[in-house]
Amino acid sequence: MLSKELVKGLNDQMNFEFYSAQAYLATAAYCSHESLDGFANFFLAQAEEERFHAMKFYNFINDMGEKAEVTGIPNPNNEFASVLDAFEKSLAHEKDVTQRIYKLSDMALDQREHATMTFLKWFIEEQVEEEASFDNIIQKLRRIENDSNAFYMLENELGKRTFTPGE
Repeated sequence: MLSKELVKGLNDQMNFEFYSAQAYLATAAYCSHESLDGFANFFLAQAEEERFHAMKFYNFINDMGEKAEVTGIPNPNNEFASVLDAFEKSLAHEKDVTQRIYKLSDMALDQREHATMTFLKWFIEEQVEEEASFDNIIQKLRRIENDSNAFYMLENELGKRTFTPGE
């Protein structure tokens, strides 16, 4: 049986994952408005991935005999100075997610809640990939600077991204 504190933390994270999906959808909208369809596609796929993450929490909470509680979420940021700014803000967001997952993992460890620790291990590994992915794109964008051909190539590459649940 999960403690009330742990159930609250899992529900908070589930809702934060839904918020993350909204944040990436807002970022995709910015990119679409700027006619950067490849970058928009990247963020739309990211939004799908975040909804998948939220549903993993939803299912885990219910599988543990607890109640998943969906709450309202704050409005996401809709303003970006550039594509680089969008990716830098996204990386900062992912670092926040990582810290939240670490806190939940620490709570589960302190409570010797092994099922939750095992569940959260997947997210810890996922966050390493998430942060590395955003950092990699940021480094490419910084190297590109004003090279429109390289920018187009990166946008084209990101336009091919898809999300398949279970990745």
